[in-house]
Amino acid sequence: MTTVQTANGSIDSSEMGRTLVHEHVFVLNTEYKENYLTDWDEQERIDDAVQKLTDLKAVGIDTIMDPTVMGLGRYIPRIKKIADQVDLNIIVGTGVYTYNDIPHQFEHRGPGLLVDIAEPLTEMFVKDITEGIADTGIRAGLLKCAIEHQGLTPGVERVMRAVGQAHVQTGAPITVHTNPTTESGLVAQKVLKEEGVDLAKVIIGHSGDTNDLDYLCKVADAGSLLGMDRFGLDLFNPLSERITTIIELVRRGYAGSITLAHDANCYIDYFSPEAKHAAAPNWHFRHISEDVIPALLEGGVSEADIETILVANPRRHFE
Repeated sequence: MTTVQTANGSIDSSEMGRTLVHEHVFVLNTEYKENYLTDWDEQERIDDAVQKLTDLKAVGIDTIMDPTVMGLGRYIPRIKKIADQVDLNIIVGTGVYTYNDIPHQFEHRGPGLLVDIAEPLTEMFVKDITEGIADTGIRAGLLKCAIEHQGLTPGVERVMRAVGQAHVQTGAPITVHTNPTTESGLVAQKVLKEEGVDLAKVIIGHSGDTNDLDYLCKVADAGSLLGMDRFGLDLFNPLSERITTIIELVRRGYAGSITLAHDANCYIDYFSPEAKHAAAPNWHFRHISEDVIPALLEGGVSEADIETILVANPRRHFE
């Protein structure tokens, strides 16, 4: 057992219960909201999020991990208002979400740069974990970085190494956004291992977008958890194939390497709620409880395996 930080303070890892490892409450850029979302109603959106997360709790989920970090619009005061109204643990993150360049705030500050100082990203991440985010008093419980089809660009590598360094200093677990079609999860594992990261503390996110079992087994055999975490986004990989892949992984003995989520949200500013529903009608927080788990059970995955996937594996990620 270990202490896990949530938006409502610390809990014991034994209290996490059934956990979805990659969900966003809000993906919302403040500059965009303030300048272009002319019909924005803050209270309406908060109330909507409270309802959606309450509904999620009602279908048996106790905790979500929210890897919304810089680049995705993290705003903890809004998350706190929501967390205060729901009986659900929300574990918030720190890190930077980029596929290419480092944010401009850091391009001239750091080792060997114009302002030659220790890596400010690492310092920032560690502070979020050990002291709290801004003046909210809420501490980040996980680290987040990304590597997409663009590969290990200088900006991506710098963020990833800072995340690795922060993990070594704090022990906080890591979630990595990856593109499995380019096998970027293996690249992330290599870089993080070079920084001294325990790969058992890493979730290789979006692994469920592929059905390449050789690749998935390589990632799992290196020690990391597989983020089968985009249920509902059938345009990336149809539901039936996602289910078949997990069933086969369990058959091969990898139940202890699987985690689940939707990568869904209460609100995202990429498109309107109506357009989101039209493009991906099953992309919502209840899909795993209502559709995925019954399909896995029907396919031969046992109730014990489901508990391993939803409870034991996320808990072990923190312990």
